[in-house]
Amino acid sequence: MNPRLDVVAIGARTPVGHDAASSAAAVRAGIARCSEYPFATPDGAPLIAAADARIDPLLEGNARLEPLLASALGEVARSLTRGAPHQGPQHLLLALPEPRPGFGRRDAGELVGFAHACLRRLGIPADVRVAGHGHAGAIEAVEQAARLVADDADALCWIAGVDSWLHADTLLWLEDQRRCAQPGVRSGFIPGEAAGCIVLARPDLRRRLRLPGLAVVRGVQTAQETHLRTSEAGTFGEGMSDAVAGAASGLRLPDEQVDALYSDINGERYRSEEWGFVAMRTAAVWKSLQYEAPADRWGDVGAASVPLGAILGVQSFRRAYAPGPRAMITAGSDGGLRGALLLQRPASS
Repeated sequence: MNPRLDVVAIGARTPVGHDAASSAAAVRAGIARCSEYPFATPDGAPLIAAADARIDPLLEGNARLEPLLASALGEVARSLTRGAPHQGPQHLLLALPEPRPGFGRRDAGELVGFAHACLRRLGIPADVRVAGHGHAGAIEAVEQAARLVADDADALCWIAGVDSWLHADTLLWLEDQRRCAQPGVRSGFIPGEAAGCIVLARPDLRRRLRLPGLAVVRGVQTAQETHLRTSEAGTFGEGMSDAVAGAASGLRLPDEQVDALYSDINGERYRSEEWGFVAMRTAAVWKSLQYEAPADRWGDVGAASVPLGAILGVQSFRRAYAPGPRAMITAGSDGGLRGALLLQRPASS
């Protein structure tokens, strides 16, 4: 990947934490916030969800997404004010839910407008655009950030993902497809909601702004999977294997194997089977085939998965509990997009 990018700020809001640090600490401690949610399924079974306790359960749609996104952006903005003022261009690249019942094009447009307004209130003149959709959407955003920074070394790129499954139409759709974890469903996930944001910059810009180097982006790659979740043939992990191999292409193997993996595996059989094939196809990349799958603590967080996975990696570097200097974040969107993001602990850590 060219040019080099550094992670210089992070922000999050999850069911287990108000900010990035508390969310990562809760995940490390094994704290879960999965409980019965006030939603009646057609067969009367209780719905288990990971909801943000500070949001009224009667709210849905952008009324839930907006406070999540605002919290993550606000945390990042406060972090950036500790450095020198930035006079160059700034870009907010959003990863949003894939189109589905309960979230459509109009909702996406309203969220872009909300993000614009939120940044204006924070005094940040930034371009805002939707860069990707679904679990892997933020990895597509990182690829776009690399291109933006290649064109302008003074660009500061915010990568944010936000999602919530807690909309009546969405939950009914998931229940109809037997994707919610509930009695009688063997391969379901716990619906969650969250937002995460990381900021990327060139190393020379980071130094001029006197911002910390939290992690180095060693590689990023997206690919397309043709055997989707609904495929009768199942998955062979081809798309994700291509993404992992591409993100790891700059490593000197076997000396620089990946030490930690943060995955969006969520309890669905498809994702677990996909990882099995990926592990076989890319075995040389990994120091260990163990992985961290935080969906059992904060639920499936959809488009927020990648920024939050990156934050878990960053915090493991900052708090010195990482198993080694390299961490990879992998994610797959329902529509077939697959992505891998490789982070490395900065030399000063």
